[in-house]
Amino acid sequence: MTGLNTTNLTSLKKIYSGKVRDLYQIDEQRMLMIATDRLSAFDVILDDPIPAKGQILTAISNFWFDKLKDLVPNHLTGDKPEDVVSAADLPQVEGRAVVAKRLKAVPIEAVVRGYLAGSGWKEYQKSGTVCGLRLPAGLNEAGKLPAPIFTPSTKAAVGDHDENISYEQCVDIIGADLAAQVRDTAIRLYQAAAEYAATRGIIICDTKFEFGLDEHGTLTLMDEALTPDSSRFWPADSYAEGSNPPSFDKQFVRDWLEASGWNKQAPAPAVPLEVREKTAAKYREALQRLTG
Repeated sequence: MTGLNTTNLTSLKKIYSGKVRDLYQIDEQRMLMIATDRLSAFDVILDDPIPAKGQILTAISNFWFDKLKDLVPNHLTGDKPEDVVSAADLPQVEGRAVVAKRLKAVPIEAVVRGYLAGSGWKEYQKSGTVCGLRLPAGLNEAGKLPAPIFTPSTKAAVGDHDENISYEQCVDIIGADLAAQVRDTAIRLYQAAAEYAATRGIIICDTKFEFGLDEHGTLTLMDEALTPDSSRFWPADSYAEGSNPPSFDKQFVRDWLEASGWNKQAPAPAVPLEVREKTAAKYREALQRLTG
């Protein structure tokens, strides 16, 4: 069982290697973004890749970029990845790369939650808040929130942890005008996506968007959109409030890691083949359900 854990193109210069994506410079306006099969959990990159994950993530993102393009511009240029690399580099690019605009990244993660789960549920149990936002009393784990909430986090370097921050801290980092624009856009995107996903038997519990600004200062959706890596997808047919539902995403690996007793510091334990195969199947099912 193999997967692409890293890329080494000879025809373009690598400019960045993230938790999942490798970026290569094409020119001053464009870059090539390749989704590897790396899996990051608790902000640690696992040694064992999830085969074909990069292609699945790219297909899901491209589907959402197209579906949501009337709500916010995205980073896709429309150029074909195959046209900007050598023939020798094609196997590392096919099905898993996009040609993207070079943007000035907005330095926060735009997280939107529609349901109470994960770190939000843990905080709510302690203080009745999520990222400092006061929520009604008496909510249950996996319960639907009265309305989706914007709960930003810091955008950490590879190997560091993203940290939940309050909206006020978000304003301090990016300014009041941009913070409001990011919040309102992220919530609109979440609502549109959640509405569509519901017709395909998927509940989007929460998701994370990343934005950049183009040369005109236009807010632009970038990186990935509504994938199992950046979202918690629950199958609607097995959803029940009051427990942590099974999900179509890397939560399967996260649950295994949590149960393993790992301290969430690098290096991560080796993930068994069976767990990786089941994770790959979850990703594929998400793609098939969403795109038909």
